[in-house]
Amino acid sequence: MIIGSHVSFGKEGLLGSVKEALSYGANTFMFYTGAPQNTLRKPIDKTSTLEAQKLMEENNIDINTVICHAPYIVNLANNLDERKYDFSINFLLGEIKRCEEMGIKYIVLHPGSSVGIERSIALDNIVFALNQVLKEATSTMILLETMAGKGTEIGCNLDEIKYLIEHVERKEFIGVCIDTCHLNDAGYDMTKFNDFLNVFNEKIGLNYLKCVHVNDSKNPLGAHKDRHANIGYGTLGFDTLIKIINHESLKDIPKILETPYIGDIDEDTARIYPPYKFEIAMIKEGIFNPNMMNDIRAFYQEKDKVKGL
Repeated sequence: MIIGSHVSFGKEGLLGSVKEALSYGANTFMFYTGAPQNTLRKPIDKTSTLEAQKLMEENNIDINTVICHAPYIVNLANNLDERKYDFSINFLLGEIKRCEEMGIKYIVLHPGSSVGIERSIALDNIVFALNQVLKEATSTMILLETMAGKGTEIGCNLDEIKYLIEHVERKEFIGVCIDTCHLNDAGYDMTKFNDFLNVFNEKIGLNYLKCVHVNDSKNPLGAHKDRHANIGYGTLGFDTLIKIINHESLKDIPKILETPYIGDIDEDTARIYPPYKFEIAMIKEGIFNPNMMNDIRAFYQEKDKVKGL
């Protein structure tokens, strides 16, 4: 099982990401190279990166399964403001170059939002932008993420993802990341995952499927809202998700958790705790833990006491 979660890049860069992933019992992870909401980026620290690569080798983390995520500010779908459109293209290219510096093979991308233009035009805008960016790619592959369909998001159905892939020139540098919460919210029934995979294979081809974001959903099927829930605590449920995680067709594909942090019961504190150590353990065991939320709080509160917080 290749499983991990979103982790921080932080002060130590890739090295900090590896350390955090190991603390969760993960054997892969996903990170942003800076804050996903802004353009602030530090140069890649070569020394830290080499240490990170060494630490991964020592702990059986295959760097070829590690995932980067492009920032949310990149929107390749809308070109009404040419300056912003060009910025998105150039910033995505910069993120790919940063991945290549670190030896990261995959970068996940939200295709974009049409925001006031026809979806057909938005799709062609994305195709143009991807072809511009991928002209300069040397090793990192863009993975188009399946979206929930919130607002004017592009990529909320397989036909749109198919269109994008069909029109990308360098197909060896394009793939797909499916998100279980997004698929549910877009109207794909995850309790019938075999049926979904068959449709995916017919329309796109399973060879393009390179990553799975494993998230429960707070929403009913087809809600188009994109609100993630912790594993087993949403409308998809533990049994549905564990079947997806353990599906034979996905055995060599990294699974990444993007589930919500857990808040303290005491409303007077603002502390929140990462669930990933406990969710990964629960997934590996294959048995739902109905007391997981309290276990997470107890674990991190004890750590806070030791630190004197």
